[in-house]
Amino acid sequence: MGMTMTQKILAAHAGVDEVVPGQLIEADIDLVLANDITGPVAIRELKKADLNKVFDKNKVALVMDHFVPNKDIKSAEQCVECRDFAREHGIVNFFDVGRMGIEHALLPEQGIVAAGDCIIGADSHTCTYGALGAFSTGVGSTDCAAGIATGKAWFRVPSAIKVELTGTKAPWISGKDVILHLIGEIGVDGALYESLEFCGPGVAELSMDDRFSIANMAIEAGAKNGIFPVDEKTVAYMEGRVPRAWKVFEADADAEYERTVTIDLSTLRPTVSVPHLPENAKPVEELADVEIQQAVIGSCTNGRIEDMRVAADILRGRHVAPWVRAIVIPATQDVYLQCIREGLAEAFIEAGAVISTPTCGPCLGGYMGILAAGERAISTTNRNFVGRMGHVDSEVYLSSPAVAAASAVTGHITDPATL
Repeated sequence: MGMTMTQKILAAHAGVDEVVPGQLIEADIDLVLANDITGPVAIRELKKADLNKVFDKNKVALVMDHFVPNKDIKSAEQCVECRDFAREHGIVNFFDVGRMGIEHALLPEQGIVAAGDCIIGADSHTCTYGALGAFSTGVGSTDCAAGIATGKAWFRVPSAIKVELTGTKAPWISGKDVILHLIGEIGVDGALYESLEFCGPGVAELSMDDRFSIANMAIEAGAKNGIFPVDEKTVAYMEGRVPRAWKVFEADADAEYERTVTIDLSTLRPTVSVPHLPENAKPVEELADVEIQQAVIGSCTNGRIEDMRVAADILRGRHVAPWVRAIVIPATQDVYLQCIREGLAEAFIEAGAVISTPTCGPCLGGYMGILAAGERAISTTNRNFVGRMGHVDSEVYLSSPAVAAASAVTGHITDPATL
């Protein structure tokens, strides 16, 4: 029986010729990731188990991104734990204020993850790196601790869903619209512990930033991971970034899939997920009467340079509605600097938006944009659960940067094509 991309990567890292869905394996890990929320938990578990060691100082990444610069004493103490651990063990890939970025944008940008890698992270959106043709998945802090100490992890080999992309994108359609449409079609548990494997001629239509956005939200369909084939765009992205060899894995022609979902990109409309689940996807025109008080453009899903450019294109020469707070969060320091150099930051400020240092901040209801009771936000983040961005009586609508920026201008959910 043939294997999928994910199954081939797992087999290679388990040191076996083949694996089958449902099989339990122990695999070598190329990178273990934690942040300022999950890192301290993992570090404490290591100390409890008397395993205060690191299997490879080059293959552990600690990224301070959720509450930095620190918002309060508790967040400061959590970062101190990570800083002390990183210094004690000589962690090479430690990112703090001034160097940090949102982890799932930062690690690809810095060339730390690459095609063919097997990656675990104590953050559910670790699945982002599948955009590069890697197997990457989120784990709990205890499994993260074991990975830090041993360089190994247990997996149950997932079965797969083939997502075949066809057609050509219309203007203002992005990877975010693709993944919101898919989750709307299959549901938040539609790919439970399965691999979402994207393929088809439509893949060539997607930029790398589109692919990162799509892979990032695979978890929102319940998937173990999302993964894209490696093509010319992938190679071009990695060249000059990744300072080591990578390996390309391709699905066998006779690989087995649980089912196939086909998405014709030419038929997609700008898509918005309404509260309180990502699966509640609707075309933007059905929501024109929904008023907003806040727009957030950023996060590990949509804080990359293409996202910033799209938002600036819409905001340039226009102004945010007087009752709307528009918050723009470049995902990394490099993206922030590029916004300045390209004049995007100027466009945001002149339009009445604010620009934050890179942070996960409002996405998880942490800081930098918390909602009060009765308030409503449109956001390029990845979750719109009850209370996700603040009060349990607030609401979050998920969208692309284009829709979020257009909505910030009008004060209600807006199709960017109508501006």
